[in-house]
Amino acid sequence: MPQLKQSAKRLRQSQKKAAVNKKIKDSLDYLARQFKKAVASAETEKAKSLSQQLIKAIDKACEKHIYQKNNAARKKSRIMKKLNGLLAKK
Repeated sequence: MPQLKQSAKRLRQSQKKAAVNKKIKDSLDYLARQFKKAVASAETEKAKSLSQQLIKAIDKACEKHIYQKNNAARKKSRIMKKLNGLLAKK
């Protein structure tokens, strides 16, 4: 347990922020799983719409400093690579 008032406050703030970040990351993970399922089952329209949603969510997470800029760019690049591979097969 923190001894100082400011340490206690920082602990409360970091726990609150961690809970918010976890909720956002969990929603991103859910979207990513749905996208992977759509790509695996070759559903192009569903994969397109999910990729747009996922990229938008990643950008928002990057703005809120949940993901670093390069991490977000890498994730978006991999999403588009999978989507383009799916579209090339069709």
